Amino acid sequence: MNEKIITKVFSLLLAIAEICWAGGEAGNLASSEAARADANLAANPQVDLVLERLKKQTAELKSYRSQIEYRFSQPLLESETLKKGVLYYQRSEGKSALRINFQSLKQDEEEEQKYIEQYIFDGIWLTHIDYQIKEVKRYQKAEPNEPVDAFELANENFPIIGFSKVEDLKKEFEIGIVEQQGGQAKNFIQLHLKVKADSIYKDDYTSIDFWVDKELYLPAKIVAVSTEEDIYEIKLLNAKVNKQIDKKVFEFEVPEGFNVEIEALKKNEKEMTGS
Repeated sequence: MNEKIITKVFSLLLAIAEICWAGGEAGNLASSEAARADANLAANPQVDLVLERLKKQTAELKSYRSQIEYRFSQPLLESETLKKGVLYYQRSEGKSALRINFQSLKQDEEEEQKYIEQYIFDGIWLTHIDYQIKEVKRYQKAEPNEPVDAFELANENFPIIGFSKVEDLKKEFEIGIVEQQGGQAKNFIQLHLKVKADSIYKDDYTSIDFWVDKELYLPAKIVAVSTEEDIYEIKLLNAKVNKQIDKKVFEFEVPEGFNVEIEALKKNEKEMTGS
């Protein structure tokens, strides 16, 4: 797995680090439903209000811990992969750290099996540990004296409502509120982001949907549809917000016998971080 793929997947996972899953079930957005969502992209003044309120809520986020489920579906190949694990995020004194520990894997109709894969970001290094092939890859994303927030890294590859600037989102997407049906109407606000023809995301995604919990006013689920019609779905369970997390959680050691590859900060990345 190369750096571009690892960073893309990590960005998708980072995008929900601020999510607070309220225990309800947000609706699925299959490809067949995307057209209905697109049809509801009429100008809605409520969109700005929702995005600004989300930004205010996420500004207060200091830590986050939950179970994570990451589903990757390829409808054209009739294939689906489900990974489950635990996510940790903490921000303090201008620094942030995030860790995702996947613990199980289910492929199509096969039985769920033990599967260990880890993503760790400390503001400088993005580390990917794959226990299946006994490999560790480390990518430097910032200078040691200029750490980058986890969400700043994610924003390079994936938009994050609540963290991205409203004007930036509206530049890249047509944004609308999709009317919820049934019991979901009282629990969630669904934001549908349709990628514009000249968007920086045009080569990766066609649409991205966020379900916002009305009570907590934080995202509850993300579904992204790629240009290849693949579907990325991420949700979290049993979240604990702004509860202290032991710093040791974000520490790690390279397992014995694992191959290690290290890539220093690239020139273009230095420019993006202002170095």
